Amino acid sequence: MATVALQNLIEKMKLVNLTPDIDISNRKIGSPEINRPALQLTGFFEHYEKTRVEIIGFVEYSYMEGMEDDRKEEIYAHLLNEEVPCIIFCRDLDPDDIFMKHAIENGVPVLKTSRSTSDFMAEIIRWLNTELAPCVSIHGVLVDVDGEGVLITGESGIGKSEAALELIKRGHRLISDDVVEIRKVSDDSLVGSAPDITKHFIELRGIGIVDVKALFGAQSVKDSEQISLVIKLEDWDKDKEYDRLGLEEEYTEYLGTKVVCHSIPIRPGRNLAIICETAAINYRQKKMGYNAAQELYKRVQENLMRKREE
Repeated sequence: MATVALQNLIEKMKLVNLTPDIDISNRKIGSPEINRPALQLTGFFEHYEKTRVEIIGFVEYSYMEGMEDDRKEEIYAHLLNEEVPCIIFCRDLDPDDIFMKHAIENGVPVLKTSRSTSDFMAEIIRWLNTELAPCVSIHGVLVDVDGEGVLITGESGIGKSEAALELIKRGHRLISDDVVEIRKVSDDSLVGSAPDITKHFIELRGIGIVDVKALFGAQSVKDSEQISLVIKLEDWDKDKEYDRLGLEEEYTEYLGTKVVCHSIPIRPGRNLAIICETAAINYRQKKMGYNAAQELYKRVQENLMRKREE
């Protein structure tokens, strides 16, 4: 099961730790879902998901302020369970002394942010969904071509990195070379990124390792991108029939999600970068409602009809 370190959450969201004496070095978050414990504050602890990050907003805080001390002792003892990864107060709200006492006794980290509750919830859910999403690593190159994530796959040495380098020279951006980590962030969305150790690097046979960010600038790289299109490079096979019209889409599948896939045969003299660039732009055009293959088919049909009428 995927987890994310609480320390990473604190750093990413710029949270203030109100319980610095509690050791959080080994504390992990395993659920992308969060909870606002409004019902729990009223005493309803059935179905209380203690493994989720707890968020206290202005409404919950106002209710807590109106509680009697005896009631706080009773509720906080149940709310601040040792299994809770952390509790976060929004809008720079400060917990009372009784709350802090139970949090320290149970070893529950208490954090604070100045952001509004709704805005913070949206951001933390998005980030946790990405970090805790199902993940698979594949051999390939991922490039952002005019806003479309193009995953280039194929056998080792076929020219994936060279195609990516030419695309970067043409103003597009590298996400990952050699190894692409693919995460399923929703039922129909795959996001690709680079492992930390190889981020921004490209391997070119005969030259070695190239730092793309250092050579071409920060505008030539990107941390992650949704995968829109897969281009599979393969050696030319004269006995194989390749799609020359594109009337029917072909797909490949990662983590149960289908992605449009084009198989591109490689022969000497073919400019892979321009082919990849054109495929990405054509894919975008299809999303906008225009399909060149269907337009050609329509023209052919209309031409045949005219000839029959003559």
